[in-house]
Amino acid sequence: MSYRRSRAVVPVIEVLEEASSTNDVMQRRAGDLPDLSVVLTDNQTGGRGRLGRVWVSPPGKALAISVLLKPVGLPPEAFGWFPLLAGLAMSRALSGFVPREVELKWPNDVLIDGSKVCGILCELLPGMSGVVVGSGVNLTLAADELPTETSTSLLLSGAAEPDQDAVLAAYLTELTVLYREFTAAGGDPGRSALRDSVAAACHTLGRSVRVELPGGDVLLGTAVDIDASGRLVVESDAGRTAVAAGDVTHLRY
Repeated sequence: MSYRRSRAVVPVIEVLEEASSTNDVMQRRAGDLPDLSVVLTDNQTGGRGRLGRVWVSPPGKALAISVLLKPVGLPPEAFGWFPLLAGLAMSRALSGFVPREVELKWPNDVLIDGSKVCGILCELLPGMSGVVVGSGVNLTLAADELPTETSTSLLLSGAAEPDQDAVLAAYLTELTVLYREFTAAGGDPGRSALRDSVAAACHTLGRSVRVELPGGDVLLGTAVDIDASGRLVVESDAGRTAVAAGDVTHLRY
């Protein structure tokens, strides 16, 4: 596939027949590539998810996409917004392909009717010289090919045989717009309106949640806000806690 529409959006797209991890490939090549370069494959054999999870799918049925961002002059705290920025971009992009509700789950999952269609993993480059934004999108997986019972694909969600170039171009377009606005505002999530946009799209807010924290502790409460650093604010019996990282489950009671 030539990815003609996608190549009109960003300066470089490298398509790999197969890759263990597109994020690893991008990290190795980042020094020689410009801002908003892309590495992708539809056959990723050893992809990583958050919290050390493995992300693998049958060849030709999902896209693994890594985008290189090299922002200049942003404060360190601004980098915490990139997973949310990417998740918002993907949720906006995918909403044009399915008749069902596309949701953003803090910090970086994209859901369709509560089932995961895309996960995002952002990794910092040495010296905070940039960030690699990796995403995996389930395109045409059948029900018996899904990695978990809570996963879905665009095809299963009503998309008519999703075209890889169309999906990629939509995502890169949304990502580029949000990235340019954010960097033009100096990484200020308020001035760029990113914080308000993420809060409006984030279906975690207002829900009862269970958060498994990196140290193993569990926080139960209600997600009430996203603070200026992109952290999820959870209100519990102990008060309000700002969560920078954790495995969030939406509770139904």
